[in-house]
Parts: sequence; C-alpha cells; structure tokens
Amino acid sequence: MARTCSIANALEVIGERWTLLALREVLLGNRRFDQIVQQTGASRDILATRLRKLVEVGLLERRQYELHPPRYEYHLTETGQSLHTVLLTLMDWGDRHVTQGPPPTVLEHSCGEVLRPKVVCEHCNEPVELGDSRAVRLGGQPVER
Repeated sequence: MARTCSIANALEVIGERWTLLALREVLLGNRRFDQIVQQTGASRDILATRLRKLVEVGLLERRQYELHPPRYEYHLTETGQSLHTVLLTLMDWGDRHVTQGPPPTVLEHSCGEVLRPKVVCEHCNEPVELGDSRAVRLGGQPVER
C-alpha cells in the first residue's frame, strides 16, 4: 500500500507538465490563452483542459476582458500565488542540474541582484539543508523515536 504523502497529493493537482508551464506563464504575466499556447507549445485542447482544471481546483480564476467575442484572462488566486516559490526553486534546480550552458531565464530580485532562491526555516530563518530535519509524522501517523 502506498504511503499517504503531501507530495503525491500536490502532484495530483500540478504534476502534469503543461500544468506547471501554464502556471509559469501566468506568473510571468502572460494571462491570455493564445499567449500561454505560444509560450508553452502545448496543444490548444490540452491547454484548455489544464486551465479548466486549475480554475476548478482554485489556483487560477478566469476574468473576462472582452465582451464581443467573449475573451478571458487567467489570474492567479492566493493559492496559485503560493506556488511562486515552488516554481522558483524548480527553475533554480533545472538551471543547476539540467540546463546546459547559461540559464535561459534570469530573474532579478528587487535588491538589484540575480535572484537565487533559498529555503529557510520560518521559525529561526536559518537555511534548510539536507539532514536538518526529521519526520515526526509519516502518512498521518506519528514516528516513533
């Protein structure tokens, strides 16, 4: 029997390739369907399905920007906005371990420097490194010490 896992639960919502790329585009400010199609390379029918699911699960909302014909833009909800750091760290991992040559996309932080995301503990503000944490509950069950 598979372990109950928050990562598996999250992947049920955002684990498909075109879903993450569509979210990337909306985060970058490309909110219209044709822009998202062009920048992701997804087929129109697949992208329409993915966007509809993202609206259904509450990550995106559709806002009408033209009446005749009716046209819509996609905007991140608060829940969708919370994926920003996930996508930044995934991009950083890809730049470091997958992409050959210089990173295709470089973001500048408001401080003026190139953005390099870092995960820190909310409580102590220290960087989170492998080995710094331990499970206290797995699959909904307490872990015995």
